[in-house]
Amino acid sequence: MDFLKIGILLGSPQISGGTYVIFEHGSRIKRRGHRVVIITKHDVVTEDYDWHPAVQELEWMTVEQAGTEQFDIIIATWWQSPFLLQKFKSSHYVYFVQSIETRFFQPPDPRDYASQDDDIWQYLCEQTYSYNIPIITEAEWIQSYLYNRYNNYPQLVRNGIRKDLYTTEGAAISPRPKRNLRVLVEGPVDVDYKNVSKSIQLAKQAGVHEIWLLTSSNISDYEDVDRVFSQVSIHETPAIYRSCDVLVKLSYVEGMFGPPLEMFHCGGTALVYSVTGHDEYIVHRYNSYVVDKDDEESVVRHLKHLKGNTHELDRLKNGALQTASEWPGWTESSKNFCEALQSISCRRPVNRQYLLNKHNELFETIVPRFKAQKIADSFKKRERAAWKGERTDKDNFVELYWTSKKEWEFDKNDSLSLYYQSEEWTTIRLETYVTAFPFWVRFDPSVRVGIIEFAHIIVRNKTREKEIMSFCDAHEFEVLFLTGDSKWIIDDKKNIVFSYGEDPVLILPAVKENCADVGDCLEIEVKLMETGIQQFFTGQQLSLDSNIESVEQDKLQAAPWWKRVLRSNTVT
Repeated sequence: MDFLKIGILLGSPQISGGTYVIFEHGSRIKRRGHRVVIITKHDVVTEDYDWHPAVQELEWMTVEQAGTEQFDIIIATWWQSPFLLQKFKSSHYVYFVQSIETRFFQPPDPRDYASQDDDIWQYLCEQTYSYNIPIITEAEWIQSYLYNRYNNYPQLVRNGIRKDLYTTEGAAISPRPKRNLRVLVEGPVDVDYKNVSKSIQLAKQAGVHEIWLLTSSNISDYEDVDRVFSQVSIHETPAIYRSCDVLVKLSYVEGMFGPPLEMFHCGGTALVYSVTGHDEYIVHRYNSYVVDKDDEESVVRHLKHLKGNTHELDRLKNGALQTASEWPGWTESSKNFCEALQSISCRRPVNRQYLLNKHNELFETIVPRFKAQKIADSFKKRERAAWKGERTDKDNFVELYWTSKKEWEFDKNDSLSLYYQSEEWTTIRLETYVTAFPFWVRFDPSVRVGIIEFAHIIVRNKTREKEIMSFCDAHEFEVLFLTGDSKWIIDDKKNIVFSYGEDPVLILPAVKENCADVGDCLEIEVKLMETGIQQFFTGQQLSLDSNIESVEQDKLQAAPWWKRVLRSNTVT
C-alpha cells in the first residue's frame, strides 16, 4: 500500500459534530501510516482545543504554509473550502460532504438587514457541489442529492462511533430517575436550525421532571434548564448520556447526526424531527419517536406518554440498543474512508488549472450581484433610518463631465466632482472650458438610491457674462436626456428624478457656436435636494394634506355663516 500525504481543510477546531468526524477520520488515517495535515486559514494554538485528543496528535499548517507543499490528496470539508483548493499543489482533490449546507442558510428577512447577503452566499454554497471532483459523503440522502442534481455519485462512508466510550456501562453524572423522565437537549443555543430553545420549551410544556442541556455554546446556565454542560470533551459526554432517558433533538437540518446514535449506545432513546438523515438509523416507534417538523403538539404528546409509561420507554431503549449493536465503530468506518481515498489516488489526477478556472468563473458570476447588493444595502439602511425618524450619513456628490465628441463619449479625465449634503436644498456651481463644438455637458447628480428634486439648472458663459441655458419650470426638464440609473416618476414633474443606482445621468443640450467661443468659461449652477424615498413621499403626503386643508378652509370661509357654525360645532 502506498502511503499518502493528505491535507484536510478545516474551518474551525471548535467543538462541533462535523469537526469531531474530521478528527476521528484524520487521527485514524494517520495511524494507518499516512501523513495527515490539518490546514486552517490562521494559526491554531492546539493547547486551546483539548476537547478531542486528535488535536494534539495531528500535524497543523496554515493555508499559506501548506501552499508551498506538495500533497497527494487535499480534502475540502465545508462549503467555502472548495474555493481554496486551487491554492494547493496536489495530485488529487476531494470534497467530503457531511451535509447539503445550502440548507443551513435562512431566507433573507426584510426586517433583518444583516441577512440580505445570505442568498448570494447560499448560491455560492450550492455551486460548490458542481465541482467535477470526487466526493465522499456519510449519508445516502446526500449521495442521492448529488447524483440527481450534479451527476456526481459520491462514495458512501458512514460515520463510526467510539464503541469504547459510548457504552451502557460506566459512570453517570446522576443515575436515571426510576419514576420520572429526564430529557437531554443537545446543540448550540445560537444556531437557529438547531432549534434548541424550542426543544427546551416543548420539554417544559410536557412537564418532564428534569431538562439537561449539552451544548457547544459557552454558557453556564439557560432558562428552564436544570443543568447545563458546556463545551465538554468527548470523554465527558457518555456520563451525561447515561444520566438521561431521552435525547430531544429537534434540529431542522442535519447530515447524518450523531448525538442520537451516541445516546442509543449509552442506553437511552430519542425524539427527533423527520429531518434529512434521520432515516439512516432512526426508526419511529422502534428505537425512537419521529415527528414531522414543527409538529409541536406531537412532541409534547410523545413526551407526556413516555413520562407516564415506563414500559414504552424501556421498549424504545431496547430497540435503540439493538440498533447500536449493528452500527460500525470508527475503526471500520475510517478503514472504509481510507480505502475510498486510496481508490481516488488511483484515478486520473485533477488539473489544478481547472480549479482556478472554476473559482474565477463562480465569483465572476456574482460580481454584478454584489454590486447590486451594495447599493441595496445602502438603500435599506437609509430607508430603515427614515422609518425610525433617524438621520443617516448624508455625504453625497455630483459629477460634471464634458466632451466635444459626437457620440457623447464622456471621459473620467474630463470631469469634476463636488461633495454636498443630502436631505437639504443645495446650490452647486461647477466650471469648465469650451474645447470644441458641439460642446456637451453631462451632470451626474447623486451616488445614492433616492429622489432628486431640481429647483433649476442654469448654464452661464462667464467669459461673456451671459446666461445661455436655463431650466426652471418642471416641464422645461423634458428636453434633458435622462439615462443611467435614473428615471422620471411623475409625468407632470420632470424636475423630479428617481435614482435607483450609483450612476444617474442628465445630459444637457449641446452648447453651440453662437453661445460661446472655444476657451470660454462655462458655469453650471444646479439647485437640488436629494432625499430617501420614504422621506420624499412622506413630505409629499404632508404637502398634499396641507393643500387639502387649505382648500377646505377656503371653502369654509366662503360658505354661509350657518354652515361655518355647524362645521365648528361638529369639530368641537
